Amino acid sequence: MAKKVKKPEKEPKPSKVSGIVNFFKSNQFRYTLGFFLSVFSGYLAVAFVSYIISGKVDQSKLDLPWQEFLFDPSVEVQNIAGKGGAYLSEQFINLGFGFPSFFFILIFFVAALNLFGYKEIRFLKTLLFSFLWMIWSSVALALALAATAGDQFLYVGGMYGFILSSLLSSLLGGFGATLILMFLLFVLLIVTFKQFIPWLTAVFTKKDKNPSVTDDLTTEPLPEMGAAAPLQEIIDPAISKIITEDDRIHAIFDPDSKDEGLDDDFEVENTVTKKDVELSIEDMLFADTPVKEEPKIKESKIKEPELLIENKAIHDDLDETEMAPMADYDPTLDLSSYKYPTIDLLDDHASGNAEVSNEELISNKNKIVETLRHYKIEITKIRATIGPTITLYEIVPAPGIRIAKIKNLEDDIALSLSALGIRIIAPIPGRGTIGIEVPNQKPEIVSMRSIIASKKFQESTAELPIALGKTISNETFMVDLAKMPHILVAGATGQGKSVGLNAIITSLLYKKHPSQLKFVLVDPKKVELNLYSSLEKHFLAKMPDEEDAIITDIQKVKNTLNSVNIEMDSRYDLLKKAHVRNIIEYNTKFIGRRLNPEKGHRYLPYIVVVVDEFADLIMTAGKEVELPIARIAQLARAVGIHMIIATQRPSINIITGVIKANFPTRIAFKVASMIDSRTILDTPGANQLIGKGDMLVSTGSTMTRVQCAFVDTPEVERICEFVADQRGYATAFLLPDYVGEGDNGAVEADLTNRDEMFDDAARLIVANQVGSTSMIQRKFSIGYNRAGRLMDQLEAAGIVGPSEGSKARQVLIQDEYSLEQLLNGLK
Repeated sequence: MAKKVKKPEKEPKPSKVSGIVNFFKSNQFRYTLGFFLSVFSGYLAVAFVSYIISGKVDQSKLDLPWQEFLFDPSVEVQNIAGKGGAYLSEQFINLGFGFPSFFFILIFFVAALNLFGYKEIRFLKTLLFSFLWMIWSSVALALALAATAGDQFLYVGGMYGFILSSLLSSLLGGFGATLILMFLLFVLLIVTFKQFIPWLTAVFTKKDKNPSVTDDLTTEPLPEMGAAAPLQEIIDPAISKIITEDDRIHAIFDPDSKDEGLDDDFEVENTVTKKDVELSIEDMLFADTPVKEEPKIKESKIKEPELLIENKAIHDDLDETEMAPMADYDPTLDLSSYKYPTIDLLDDHASGNAEVSNEELISNKNKIVETLRHYKIEITKIRATIGPTITLYEIVPAPGIRIAKIKNLEDDIALSLSALGIRIIAPIPGRGTIGIEVPNQKPEIVSMRSIIASKKFQESTAELPIALGKTISNETFMVDLAKMPHILVAGATGQGKSVGLNAIITSLLYKKHPSQLKFVLVDPKKVELNLYSSLEKHFLAKMPDEEDAIITDIQKVKNTLNSVNIEMDSRYDLLKKAHVRNIIEYNTKFIGRRLNPEKGHRYLPYIVVVVDEFADLIMTAGKEVELPIARIAQLARAVGIHMIIATQRPSINIITGVIKANFPTRIAFKVASMIDSRTILDTPGANQLIGKGDMLVSTGSTMTRVQCAFVDTPEVERICEFVADQRGYATAFLLPDYVGEGDNGAVEADLTNRDEMFDDAARLIVANQVGSTSMIQRKFSIGYNRAGRLMDQLEAAGIVGPSEGSKARQVLIQDEYSLEQLLNGLK
């Protein structure tokens, strides 16, 4: 019987898991990952630097949801690394560790070198010490620059630095936090640099002998770098630092090393023994400047004062010959020491007990569902969004339910909830749900302090940022007045209208320099805006020879509004000469010294006209006030003049069609009736608000419910005192002089001393059959006062009739032949 030949056993196939593990251990993976990390570190470096330079421009776009920011083709950024680089920079710098985030680039690059097999730098120690230094420097920068954080578009210490520095400051105070940071710095220096202790020893024990730097350098030359030399230390008493001669230390983390006989911290190669290795990689990464460069530094410091004096002399000579290139014009230079109001001038009005309990949420949800079921309306989903004063319940009705049926149940739901009043949004735009806004049982006061301190306000790059309050989702609600461009504020008495005006003005005071913004304040009640009278030499504008910067007299209001019209026309003339379209382009050219002040060009600050009690002005002056306001609203946006008018009487004879057409942004506080709400917003809703700062903000196509930020009178007084105590301008900002046409009627014109433009003006008036002072001013490019005198002389000559208020004068001469006979008779 033949023997059975035993078949050789087949080698087991490697499992999939072991194959994956071997792949990650392979050189292909290591080199691929290393190359990726090296490229990524370079990409991050470019993105970070570009973000610091152009991040201010991209900041408003970075506030968008990340999906919209990254994948919306219409969103464009200035960052060289694109939207990905801008987003990563925002996450690493602003929302991370600030400027110290550059340590991440070092970490990724060292990791790439290790994967390529470079054995000179240890990755683990680089990672550890980079994180330690990054955290320390982030906290130190945030603490040191906390006072100037509001002026920057980014946090140099990052969000983590801000949080940790705030915690340290609250626990230990500013002085204690500084001491802790100094102590940690000392510990880090000891741990990171092994030569730090010998350096300190050399500093404190050095002899009185202080040879010159030049002698030391010539007598102690460095050895040639050939074979491995023993580690030596040269103590230079003049420079007071230790310089190591051996720069060929090989100490690197090797993931493939199997040598267990040595300490884990080191791997020794070739001629360098473990005994020779005394320096850590951090000594190499953060090594002091080589000794041979020190004389250059000291020499430049010695010669620096002479160089400055020489440059100053050259600069003076060039100024005299007007050949020197001039720096950009700085409009803030006249008040360069001006300090913006600080956050501690505002109070924190948070009550602390304004949270909506789960019991309240569940109870309201059950009552809403039960009420809807009474009317055979089933819902498939309900969720709540808690705001400071309002909770929004979003419901998804079952298929087949008509929205109008739910809309008609406002009163029934309000009755079941025992609420002050609810508002149903059917449907919520862009969400596909129906919203039911229910007042909270314990509403929260939104402090102006919390709004001003918010990151959204502090980092805003808007030209005229206005922080109004918080939305239902507890987000800071902000608008840019420069884009609005005018605001109509209306609401019943005592519902928060005056507080809203104070919030608007306060926002601008916290963001703008006196050279950049001026207010024209109109207050017929004489008490609402009088708080700001102390800002006359900083932020207020008025007509020449006016005593008070706060305008309260009706006649002065008319003159001031017409004066603003003249300023508007004058600015348009400047824009035309400068070949620009708006105030931003004009001021950019002027700051760049591309416009000649000798030709009438000047820096143009923004002008915000605030009119309180607009109803009283309309009742008293009528068209004489409405028409200049309408003209400003129609034309003044491009030249940086914006209007905010407020009224407590939202009736159609006050808020006319002309006003509504030119004020697309409207803020409605609580009103008494649906008719008043439609007058303000063109839609109901303001009659369902709960008062006390609850408001609806309409920006044309969108309507947002906002809880207005509360700023009390003592807070406004403190802000005004803070600004008024600083050095201001000699006078308020002077508007063009204006004399009403009605005031000129009683003045006798001297026809023997007629204006040189008298004949031309007479021909213009007769040819157009319109007796208008403003037409003379525009056609001949002259001031309003001169045009007014011309009109007086034309009246005295019998060419035009007397003034008829805001209407054009009647032209008494019907044809040019009769005019020429009259003019010949006057000669």
